[in-house]
Amino acid sequence: MIRLLLADDQALVRGALAALLDLEADLEVAAQVGRGDEVLAAARAHAVDVALLDVEMPGLDGITVAAELHRALPTCRSLIVTTFGRPGYLRRALDAGASGFVVKDTPAEQLADAVRRVHRGLRVVDPDLAVESLTVGSSPLTERERYVLVAAAGGGTVADIAAGTFLSEGTVRNYLSAAMGKTGARTRAEAARIAQDNGWL
Repeated sequence: MIRLLLADDQALVRGALAALLDLEADLEVAAQVGRGDEVLAAARAHAVDVALLDVEMPGLDGITVAAELHRALPTCRSLIVTTFGRPGYLRRALDAGASGFVVKDTPAEQLADAVRRVHRGLRVVDPDLAVESLTVGSSPLTERERYVLVAAAGGGTVADIAAGTFLSEGTVRNYLSAAMGKTGARTRAEAARIAQDNGWL
């Protein structure tokens, strides 16, 4: 029996996934959580084999959680199951230690098969997303540029971003300028949108 943890902030989606996966004779949904920062404790408490993680959740995002699980519970594999099939997310998730990445419109039997394959130690990646990821390439942003763009996505002024990131206003301007150049954007808002659309943030 493969013990599963489902992490998704939408209760309806979580319930539907649980109902579908519980129909499989060799799969058991042992735990469900609605926040990323609840995953590690639940995975430990319920001795789960595979955690199915959404990308965008309150508390911690699924990619950060995958890295956390990889470090703290290496026997628990993680499979990203998300609406947001973005090439940058795929690359970041695999780099973080996730064993697989599929989108939510994957048919139930394919999702169950993905869980089994991940449990056996194999990598599972949505084929269309894998091709797109090769086409788009990896994120051109440095970690600091990414950090400042995340702060800029909220729409604050340079002074607000500087205060929130503990950087000088000049440094923030430099990072924003570099990010705009790398994304081909004319404004920081456009740079943040392009980076978000590609899954780089």
